[in-house]
Amino acid sequence: MDQHTTAPPAATTNTTTVAATPTTDVASATGGVVVEEAAAALRAENERRFAICRSVGCDCTTEEELRALLANPKVPLPRCYDGFEPSGRMHIAQGLYKALLVNKLTKCGCEFVFWVADYFALLNNKCGGNLQNIRRVGEYMIEVWRACGMDMSKVTFLWASDEINRRSGEYWELVMDIARRNTIKRILRCGTIMGRPTKARAAGEAADDDDEEAPSSSSTAPTFVDDQPVVTLNDIMSSQILYPCMQCADIFFLKADICQLGLDQRKVNMLAREYAELRKPKLKKPIILSHRMLMGLIEGMAKMSKSKPDSALFMEDTPEDIERKIMNGYCPARTVANNPMLDYMDAIIFGQDPTPTVLVREGEDGCGPERAFVSYKSLEEAYVRDEICPAGLRRALVRMLNELLEPVRRRFRDDPTAAAILRDVRGFAVTR
Repeated sequence: MDQHTTAPPAATTNTTTVAATPTTDVASATGGVVVEEAAAALRAENERRFAICRSVGCDCTTEEELRALLANPKVPLPRCYDGFEPSGRMHIAQGLYKALLVNKLTKCGCEFVFWVADYFALLNNKCGGNLQNIRRVGEYMIEVWRACGMDMSKVTFLWASDEINRRSGEYWELVMDIARRNTIKRILRCGTIMGRPTKARAAGEAADDDDEEAPSSSSTAPTFVDDQPVVTLNDIMSSQILYPCMQCADIFFLKADICQLGLDQRKVNMLAREYAELRKPKLKKPIILSHRMLMGLIEGMAKMSKSKPDSALFMEDTPEDIERKIMNGYCPARTVANNPMLDYMDAIIFGQDPTPTVLVREGEDGCGPERAFVSYKSLEEAYVRDEICPAGLRRALVRMLNELLEPVRRRFRDDPTAAAILRDVRGFAVTR
């Protein structure tokens, strides 16, 4: 009997184990749902960040690489880079527009490194080749960005001359390696990054498929591209060979994940991707996220030119300057293509976060009732239908730009240090 009485406890134990199985299955299923929900939320967040980053550029090489970078947990703070030559007063494409782009990128989890390219400005003979004056202009540009609303919490400014001298061995080895792996012809294809178009071939040599910089001409008169004279191989300066090699090196020297420069700099960024492939072992190729160039105020001018002041709106222009330039600027009725006023509305006014409501007066002379627009697309459609005339569009743009520029004017008026910097910069010669 004693042997038989020990059997029930064993059965009870087995029953208890079986009874716990449904509870375990429910917990497991619940945990799986939670994990899937978390994964879905992460995918949605990565896609949101991608959409914001992608909106910064009119061109991206490549979107797949950008998505992968933003989703990579090993890169919690992707590094974006832009280099700028301190070369004179800053216009709204460099100031307001760039600040908007930087803020978008830093808000979605990127850091931004500005390469204050004082050595590059020296190579390009800016400010008469005076390095002290070039550095003063760099200080001015940083003051402008601080004043116009750029979020500096994830922004770093590095001076090229300081960093190159501090890590000279590392830097110049990179430059020399890039130079020895590329032909002169390939480097000269990057000549437009200096604002100095070249004919990258000798007289009588057949044009290359990629030779876009200079249209052919049988005339002895100089050819111009974007207001810059096109020169031949016999005329170019040797700095036009050194400069692209250095700019390509900057990308790897700064460990940039994303090259976020203007579309006019794309050629040298592509050179960097090519160089990454040439190295053994291969280097990580930088992603290129190129923003568009804002048009000049003069008909047919693809971008603003500092050497033609009435083609550009400068960051510390007076309200009267802004009004005069815009009211006299090119603005064809019912036309979107090559219309700088619509270009500025799209990129700067409606590019703000949050998007503002823009009031534009209707009527043939722009003096009718006000109409509210909450998107650029609706404004563009109304303009094409002739519901908004050039005068009304211009006046709205004058008002909105002056509001955005007022903090910059105030800084240079009320801050003694900033005011002294601006006085110096205005006295420097503009070198083309």
